Amino acid sequence: MSAPRPARVPWRAVVCGSIGNMVEWYDWSVYASFAPYFASAFFPEEDDTARLLDTAGVFAVGFLMRPVGGWLFGRFADRRGRKAALPLTVALMSGGALLIAVTPTYASVGYAGALVLLVARLLQGLSAGGEYAAGATYLTEAAPPGRRGLASSFQYVSMTAGQLAGLGLQIALQRTMPDEALESYGWRIPFAVGAVAAAVVFYLRRNLLETEAYGEEHRAVAGRGTIRELLAHRREAVLVVALTMGGTLAYYTYTTYLTKYLSNTAGLPRATASLVGFCALSVFMLLQPLAGALSDRIGRRPLLIAFGIGGTAGTVPLMTALADARGFGSALVLSLAGLVIVTGYTSVSAVVKAELFPTHVRALGVALPFAVAGAVFGGTAEYVALWCKEAGAESAFYWYVAGCSGVSLVVYACMRETRDVALTRGEGAVGEVAVQA
Repeated sequence: MSAPRPARVPWRAVVCGSIGNMVEWYDWSVYASFAPYFASAFFPEEDDTARLLDTAGVFAVGFLMRPVGGWLFGRFADRRGRKAALPLTVALMSGGALLIAVTPTYASVGYAGALVLLVARLLQGLSAGGEYAAGATYLTEAAPPGRRGLASSFQYVSMTAGQLAGLGLQIALQRTMPDEALESYGWRIPFAVGAVAAAVVFYLRRNLLETEAYGEEHRAVAGRGTIRELLAHRREAVLVVALTMGGTLAYYTYTTYLTKYLSNTAGLPRATASLVGFCALSVFMLLQPLAGALSDRIGRRPLLIAFGIGGTAGTVPLMTALADARGFGSALVLSLAGLVIVTGYTSVSAVVKAELFPTHVRALGVALPFAVAGAVFGGTAEYVALWCKEAGAESAFYWYVAGCSGVSLVVYACMRETRDVALTRGEGAVGEVAVQA
């Protein structure tokens, strides 16, 4: 008698849960993509690297609000439901994007414009922290046993799609507007687009169905979503920080920082660097569900360990070679190599964290430790890279990324496999059959 086939992935829930995440990360990432064009509008320094450092500092400060957002929305999602939190996060991101779109420049109000820019990024950081809390938990819980890796991989599919949308718009604007126009007013266009798109998604998300796992424990457990309850699972919380540090640092190195690195260090034209990033991210996005589905068969740890080995051993030679890239082809191949390595982490990032915690503290347990690691390592990646370049020791950043990947590798090698964990009371044996089919 053949084993039962795994249940189908509820694609409607995956799409509805992911589309808001895509818009969220479009709004979050266009700041980094368009920073070279609006840096001079807010910071009067003459040196390009100094101006980028200022804008990177504002980018990094936005990450400081992500733990706060992870705590607030994680608590809310654990107490009121995943679907209740999702519209709120995207509404907050829309407000931040709109604020950036209308922020006055240094020429108009001096450094007050940079202060408004900072406030807008703080709002977006709050939203991004909450989005991961609700989004990663929703995608994992909405999927049937044996398909959680595939379904939850769309967390990074949608994140990457948002970055691609931003880069695609940047490429289109670069080909239709001169640099002078982009630096004058064109950089405001992507933020206005993001604000409108997020407002539309707000209405779409209001019709999401709640997950079965949350429904089973609604009002059943005291202390849902509290810090006190999270501390009862502090080993898992520390584990999330440790397994995230190398992955999030490598992710931001090969995504948001990549185009700046190719233009500021390798010397490629901005348009070429943007096209390299767009093509590399397109392939990276397609890899996520393939790797997520693979994790449903072989487990999460093998993919994490593969990333750890590649990130530890491959970062220095890859970044060194990228610095010497002189054309589109070589830059694309090297960028793809880095993103293939990162896929071992990103494809299972959401699911492995969600599988570590029980339902009543899952959203908070996923979000808060991840946001802390993201703020410390991911949010500062670009700033640390530019600081090392300014100090004349750019290669120190490569070793930093490799070292953090090495720490995470040790964690991956020692942690337990989470693939067969039951998220609902009825999964148990069904999940075990499903992952073996």
